[in-house]
Amino acid sequence: MQTKKMVNIALLLTFAVVIHTVEAIIPVPLPVPGAKLGLANIITLLTLCFYGLGSGLTVAVLRSILGSIFVGNFLGFGFFFSLAGGLLSTLVMAAFLRLERRGKISLVSVSIVGAVSHNTAQVVTAALLIGNYYLISMYLPLLLVLALPTGFFTGLTAQYLQQTLQKVLPAGGTAEVR
Repeated sequence: MQTKKMVNIALLLTFAVVIHTVEAIIPVPLPVPGAKLGLANIITLLTLCFYGLGSGLTVAVLRSILGSIFVGNFLGFGFFFSLAGGLLSTLVMAAFLRLERRGKISLVSVSIVGAVSHNTAQVVTAALLIGNYYLISMYLPLLLVLALPTGFFTGLTAQYLQQTLQKVLPAGGTAEVR
């Protein structure tokens, strides 16, 4: 069973890196410069659902590292924005998954909170790296408004995929978030 889990996480990581790379190469016309749909976060959320926090963090970190290598911005600003956003959003989504498991909120809500925390971490990281703290008051509100529809879309997608994948992933289908 351990080998099957490792293979499944490797497949999820592969999907996350491919989505991350494609999303970086093919710009989506969003009204805010630098904004993205965050489609790779679908995979991080699914990893959290099926395998827990440790695996979710592994996918988020390795996705940022490998994706930035493939895109050509390893250790550049984009890498640090991606890493900070991925780490914070994974931690926040893991915490909110506890509420989802108790039936208090939906997976879509977990995704929206993840999108909001991802954007927040990215803007705070940008402000710290370039020393311009006006970014937080000027740019973050725009990204937070965008986080609502993008988080909603990625949450719906993750919810659909979770229901579908429960049939093929290891017994039980979900992991407790630790």
